[in-house]
Amino acid sequence: MKRLWAPWRMEYVLQKKPEGCILCDKPKEQGKERENLIVHRGETCFIIMNYYPYNNGHVMVVPYRHTADLMLLNANEQSELISLVAKSSDILKRAFRAQGMNIGMNLGSVAGAGIDDHLHFHVVPRWNGDTNYMPITGHTKVLSQGLYESWEILRGYF
Repeated sequence: MKRLWAPWRMEYVLQKKPEGCILCDKPKEQGKERENLIVHRGETCFIIMNYYPYNNGHVMVVPYRHTADLMLLNANEQSELISLVAKSSDILKRAFRAQGMNIGMNLGSVAGAGIDDHLHFHVVPRWNGDTNYMPITGHTKVLSQGLYESWEILRGYF
């Protein structure tokens, strides 16, 4: 069995959470797409890069509406959410030549959600050999590109 290890994420999971909801607040800041790492705005959902990525290009697809319950999303929100997950996967394959993808949603803190009251999909590009000893022995993840450089690439595809 293969495992995706990310021990450096525990610092993020355990840290004191800021007031408010980052997934509600960031898209309200018009004109700060680069600063807030928002690569796409849709009608009911948006795509934002993960500030604590597992890999380069790690994005989150998020409904604008604040909810932790999938059943509370209407049909348009559900449709756009899945459509943008598929679009993100396609773009990551083209923009970063990703060989595979981890796509998932952690619903609730016990399921690993760092932001547990605003649901979102993670779309994480993967490459053969992208796991190594650094995270396990050194608690350090090596990313080959900065967040804003990745944002520039992704923004161009959206």
